Amino acid sequence: MFSKVSFFLLRVSLGWIFFYAGITKIFNSQWSAEGLLREASSLRPFFQWFAHENVLPLTNFVNEWGLTLLGISLILGVGIRLSFIPGIILMFLYYLLRLDFPYPNPQSFIVDQHIVYIFSLLVLGSFKAGRYWGLDGKIKIKFLN
Repeated sequence: MFSKVSFFLLRVSLGWIFFYAGITKIFNSQWSAEGLLREASSLRPFFQWFAHENVLPLTNFVNEWGLTLLGISLILGVGIRLSFIPGIILMFLYYLLRLDFPYPNPQSFIVDQHIVYIFSLLVLGSFKAGRYWGLDGKIKIKFLN
């Protein structure tokens, strides 16, 4: 019983972080990933490609809606097996963006919040956490479960 509660609380709280991060970007017409991408600490050419004027609208869309949909997936407990891998990729890119190894930010050494998010998503996806008080336990769609 305790593990079900733990999975549920981790799933919903992490979902809220992603949902809020995404939805605030969607409703802020001034938001763009451009500034952050242009200031990348590592892999500058790679991240600056995402900031190119032809690519930036897609980059912004993926950031806004990727975070929002990942959050909804986790909060509702639906499609977690489908959404956790793109979520891990997105968090890894955020991690690399500011990485000045071994300091991902001035307050961290090797591990920062993005690594914690990655491992949390890995645990939730691996243990099919949507089955615990989520819609994955109710909906029987093969590719979502």
